[in-house]
Amino acid sequence: MSTQASATAVEEIHILWTSEGMSCDGDTVSVTAASLPSIEDVVLSAVPGIPKVHLHNKVLAYETGEDFLRPFFQAANGELGAPFIFVVEGSIPNENIHSDPDGFWTAMGNDPETGKPKTLNRWIDELAPKAWAVVAIGTCAAYGGIHAMAGNPTGCMGLVDYLGEDFRSAGGLPVINVPGCPVQPDNFMETLLWVLHQAAGLAPTIPLDDQLRPQWLFGKTVHEGCDRAAYYEQADFARDYNSPKCQVKIGCWGPVVNCNVTKRGWMDGVGGCPNVGGVCIGCTMPGFPDKFMPFMDEPPGGSLSSALLSVYGPFVRTMRSITNKTVNTEPKWRHPGEKLTTGYQPRYPRA
Repeated sequence: MSTQASATAVEEIHILWTSEGMSCDGDTVSVTAASLPSIEDVVLSAVPGIPKVHLHNKVLAYETGEDFLRPFFQAANGELGAPFIFVVEGSIPNENIHSDPDGFWTAMGNDPETGKPKTLNRWIDELAPKAWAVVAIGTCAAYGGIHAMAGNPTGCMGLVDYLGEDFRSAGGLPVINVPGCPVQPDNFMETLLWVLHQAAGLAPTIPLDDQLRPQWLFGKTVHEGCDRAAYYEQADFARDYNSPKCQVKIGCWGPVVNCNVTKRGWMDGVGGCPNVGGVCIGCTMPGFPDKFMPFMDEPPGGSLSSALLSVYGPFVRTMRSITNKTVNTEPKWRHPGEKLTTGYQPRYPRA
């Protein structure tokens, strides 16, 4: 996806990060484990080329109460004095469906004019159009996630559902979705780093796919990077969670889910759901969780695909085992006998 962004280089930028959506704060907690780069490296300007960053996140902030909220109010009033990136964590509830006109689903701080809680929706209405970039962190903010599943009473939705597909930030960008439940920490920090370099005029427009995810992070499936993928090809399936083999039969959705966790791991390259015995339940996908339930059951089509593999897979596995046995033996000429049996033929034989 190509979008023309502002060509003016930014030297200083704020990150206004709210997790007042319907959220467990899991994405904030996850990002504290990032290392490529770490949040500390970004805030301390240890990464070359990026603008000076001022981070405002309630979990990571020293300030509390009105002191913490001050930059949010300044940004809403156009008084912040520098561009800002608006990071939204958590699902966006529908504040138009209350039976009580004074009710609300979620809020952050109080409106100074009314003294009543200021809803997340109002913050989004005021901050998103003014932000240089808007980033939805985690599947809840990106697509609605757990809180938006069928039967929920809040009418929750993702940020693009709320703002509309035609939304563009002050920097000319659509909402940037970095899904995950929670988000893979380095996926978010790498995306943020691209946006910061773009704001500094040192990177092209961030490439996004049709679901507004960074293409280079979500362009492949879990299966394509999975350590267990070869077992699938050979129709060699796990029957319980103690097996190192392909887990499609016990509920893994990896072949159809866009996610790089099997390649990247979770922390410092270690972990990632199928890598450590967990099935993929599709948590990075727009259809999560409804289209992936019930969890732990064989996915639709799993029986058909495994049936098609039932002839091809065992045949390939047998042929490979024969070849493996052949190449797993040393050549016969490697011996301490009295005769040279390597087939060596001297070019100039001795008389």
